[in-house]
Amino acid sequence: IMHLSSNSLTQKTNGGSLCSVTLPVVRFSDCDGRDRIQYKTSNPADFRIGSDGVVYATKSFDVFAKQTPFVVVAEDLDTHQQWQAVVKLSPRQPFFIRHQPVKVEEIVFPQRQQIGQLKRRKRDWVIPPINVPENSRGSFPQELVRIRSDRDKDRSLRYSVTGPGADQPPTGIFIISPIAGQLSVTKPLDREQISSFHLRAHAVDLNGNQVENPIDIVINVIDMNDNRPEFLHQIWNGTVPEGSKPGTYVMTVTAIDADDPNTENGMLRYKILSQTPYVPSPNMFTINNETGDIITVAAGLDREKVQQYTLIIQATDMEGNPTYGLSNTATAVIRVTDVNDNPPEFTSRTFYADVPENRVNIIVANLTVTDKDQPHTRAWNAVYKIIGGDSTGRFAIPTDPSSNDGLVTVVKPIDYETNRMFVLTVVAENQDQLVKGLVLPPESTATVSIQVIDVNESPSFFPNPKLVRQMEGLPANSMLTTFTAQDPDRYMQQTIRYSKLSDPANWLKIDPANGQITTIAILDRESVYVKDNMYNATFLASDNGVPPASGTGTLQIYLLDINDNVPQVFPQEAEICEKPDPNVINITAIDADIDPNAGPFAFELPYNPPGVRRNWTITRLSGDYAQLSLGIDSLKAGIYEIPITITDSGNPPMSSLSVLRVKVCQCDQNGDCTDVERIVAAGLGTGAIIAILFCIIVLLILVLLFVVWMKRRDKERQAKQLLIDPEDDVRDNILKYDEEGGGEEDQDYDLSQLQQPDTVEPDAIKPVGIRRLDERPIHAEPQYPVRSAAPHPGDIGDFINEGLKAADNDPTAPPYDSLLVFDYEGSGSTAGSLSSLNSSSSGAEQDYDYLNDWGPRFKKLADMYGGGDD
Repeated sequence: IMHLSSNSLTQKTNGGSLCSVTLPVVRFSDCDGRDRIQYKTSNPADFRIGSDGVVYATKSFDVFAKQTPFVVVAEDLDTHQQWQAVVKLSPRQPFFIRHQPVKVEEIVFPQRQQIGQLKRRKRDWVIPPINVPENSRGSFPQELVRIRSDRDKDRSLRYSVTGPGADQPPTGIFIISPIAGQLSVTKPLDREQISSFHLRAHAVDLNGNQVENPIDIVINVIDMNDNRPEFLHQIWNGTVPEGSKPGTYVMTVTAIDADDPNTENGMLRYKILSQTPYVPSPNMFTINNETGDIITVAAGLDREKVQQYTLIIQATDMEGNPTYGLSNTATAVIRVTDVNDNPPEFTSRTFYADVPENRVNIIVANLTVTDKDQPHTRAWNAVYKIIGGDSTGRFAIPTDPSSNDGLVTVVKPIDYETNRMFVLTVVAENQDQLVKGLVLPPESTATVSIQVIDVNESPSFFPNPKLVRQMEGLPANSMLTTFTAQDPDRYMQQTIRYSKLSDPANWLKIDPANGQITTIAILDRESVYVKDNMYNATFLASDNGVPPASGTGTLQIYLLDINDNVPQVFPQEAEICEKPDPNVINITAIDADIDPNAGPFAFELPYNPPGVRRNWTITRLSGDYAQLSLGIDSLKAGIYEIPITITDSGNPPMSSLSVLRVKVCQCDQNGDCTDVERIVAAGLGTGAIIAILFCIIVLLILVLLFVVWMKRRDKERQAKQLLIDPEDDVRDNILKYDEEGGGEEDQDYDLSQLQQPDTVEPDAIKPVGIRRLDERPIHAEPQYPVRSAAPHPGDIGDFINEGLKAADNDPTAPPYDSLLVFDYEGSGSTAGSLSSLNSSSSGAEQDYDYLNDWGPRFKKLADMYGGGDD
């Protein structure tokens, strides 16, 4: 059963134009409850039908007086059974569709009246939703519906609408005729901006009284396919491992359409337009047309052949309809990632190398492999293992990270006399395991043949060190032992020579040919070179190989003690009080020998001089200690030297007569000496006296240096007083001469003195450090002009100018505005007297303005004589 109903239809009279307008609504109902129904039209170029059964005109065309029929087909997607219905279109005169109020069920509300009865309530009116297509071309305003109330029969009413689109933003989209109630749209609508409008219609009388309850008017904007699909990204990047099976997920591309997703306008379908490159198959990938998931559909992805694929993806709306749908494209870049599907392979089956013996941590060979996997990945990085030929672990093969080569390295010394050649079996693998299920070549192995090179090795002593036990006191020229070395180079005929390398006490010598060691001095255990009874000497063994090699050996001599040292009393100085109460001295003995040639000791006072035994008594406390005490009631204060005979326990025993210096002094009640002055004076040694004298001399030198410094300081103060006070700076004044004589008119000046204007008094007659402020410092002689012995008076001006130039360039000259000072001008000047410069009486007769031309040095004179009355 096919039902045909009309919601809204806008047509023009006499063959009006239709474009993108809503036509009939076709609905299909079946007693079997089918819900998977797809609609089609027989004329898709002019009409299309949505999944909801709404028929649309797809383009502008004329509807003439003759009917325009077309067929609508409903197809069951499960059984593919079809049903058809004919739709006929014919033009009619323009009219307004009047939406009659829908009568709702009468609801009676109980209301109390005066007589206790209920009052019936007036029925209200409603209007169904209005569908308006977007992007309508007009003309505008375009009437949508007419609203009226059944109360307009007995009174005049005014209609109005409120809400967004009417009197609220966006305002003015919908208007209503206040008297006729015609609701119209004033401009095209855009569903992507606003998909529906909710208005309220009002009916009031002329006094503004509400005569009907406001009703809600819903205006739905019907979507048109006016937006193309847009991909979220123009370029999509994905990866897929090489060797992936068909059906492996790669990536998902997504596009969006601004049209209504619940209609065909917003239903997108994806497809792959092209694949680059086309190998090994032009259809390596497929895409889910609804979700955009890209998966593999063919086997043969090999990164070593094709590293990247580029797909052009198209998204089309209208469920992918190529005729009516709008489409857009994007690019999917699929990178084939590497897996370990290629094992490393040696470039050669056999590698050769040689290595000198006894060398470690050196690279003897480079093993090269090739691997087709992506470089510098775990599938490409090689790992080398030695599986045979190195039972002692003398070699290792680390991997060069940049070249992937195997570096055969010696990690333990190799002896040519033991192994002349090594043949290693090496296998190469990757850090990652190979992919399972692949047909791979056999395991890559190689043979490394390493030749050991014989080198001249150093002779070695055995044993090293060598220990010899010897009694001390062995006389010179005694044979001690034989210390020889062996040459490991069994296949070289070489001779070994011996020499002494280290012998701190110079006790030994070695025979260069046979290594026999003899003494050249007596061995002494008590020597400073012996530590813990052990004496060490080092010897050198050298062969005559090319180049020569040598080795060292250490001879350790453990010296056994003999009784060759006498005991000595300790301490050698002591103090005791005049009166014993009690007053004793504890003593012991020191013996350079060790047990059994040392203690216990025997202590005894000698019989001579006889006063020793009369005044002193010695008592043995133990094997190593004895006690010395006064044998009389008192003894005069002073220093006493007491001889004591001490005997050790050696075999034979040795004894010595040691002297103990005892200071006898007056003591206080605590047993401390109080007679300090006598004891100190009596016991002051030579070293103490020298130290005291040295301190006195140093003190005197310091005092003398201080006096000299003070005198020099006074001289500097006097010299500063002779200097010109800075406030009396003479650089802007005419300087005074040290001596002018008895008047300038009476003096004869020698102009030859001007040849050396820097002549000053010899420095020897002036105190050191005293110099006038305007006096030249002592520097190298400047190059001043030299005049002849008898200059012409007319040359004086040129001479002065040349002198000024020289003085300007002289770094030792005073400042430019100071006059040079001459200690003596000489006599007999041929230029005449210069006293007229100071004569005010003749100033009116001469013009001194030319002094301004002589430079800054004559500025002062020009101001004094050349200026007016000032």
